[in-house]
Amino acid sequence: MSAAVTTPEYPLFDTHCHFDFDAFAAQFADELALACQQGVQRILIPSIGRQNWQRVATLAADYPDHIYYALGYHPYFLASAGLNPLDDLEQALDARSSACVAVGEVGLDAMVDIDAKVQETLLLGQLALAQAAGLPVVLHSRKTHNRLLQLLKQTRFQGGGVLHAFSGSEQQARQFIDLGFKIGVGGGITYPRANKTRRTISALPLEHLVLETDAPDMPLCGYQGHNNHPCRLPLVLNELVLLRKEDKQTVASTVWKNSNLLFSICERIPTEM
Repeated sequence: MSAAVTTPEYPLFDTHCHFDFDAFAAQFADELALACQQGVQRILIPSIGRQNWQRVATLAADYPDHIYYALGYHPYFLASAGLNPLDDLEQALDARSSACVAVGEVGLDAMVDIDAKVQETLLLGQLALAQAAGLPVVLHSRKTHNRLLQLLKQTRFQGGGVLHAFSGSEQQARQFIDLGFKIGVGGGITYPRANKTRRTISALPLEHLVLETDAPDMPLCGYQGHNNHPCRLPLVLNELVLLRKEDKQTVASTVWKNSNLLFSICERIPTEM
């Protein structure tokens, strides 16, 4: 299946959207068409655990021109990971389709009631599986940037990936970049009060940035209280252009290229939507 829209002027890739969540389930084809109409031609759906692995894989199979997915355990949902989570993930990765382009959403979260050692053990195991599968990772980090950097360096993880929803310092961002990671730029930059993040994103090399919404979460400024949606990704692009004071075509084409390169996807946009 595909969404009926013409090729946009600026094709965009939402590299982090929980499009399988209930907020979009009732009219999924219409929700996807709405995103495509705004130029969002590709969407990566990161999973949160075994409970939605099949759902994200099915959506990618149903909409192969637009949907890609990642398999992994989100640190927030580790309580439901089961008795043999790494064995289960290894089996799922062995059976994955070509639309599975990453391991994720994985990482650390200092704000949830899950023991830090448990989180780290699962993260290390998932990094090892990603390395063995030759896949990048989609990293979640909340108040854990420095610890994540330590673990990535200790494990000598070589697969790269994207640091989702980055809100740290420029120094931290550059350390992740040095380890092969892209920096996920989302609705946070649309808030004028997010001075540190806005300064950091404006200073980083453009070739290391990708766009994301985290929909239905992380609403943009002006949309608080509403579910976020991938159709609002162009607003993130617009803000990025303003922050960097660069040509819109240059920014759009570069982040599109960055996203596809990161996930080893051909840049060509399907002509038949």
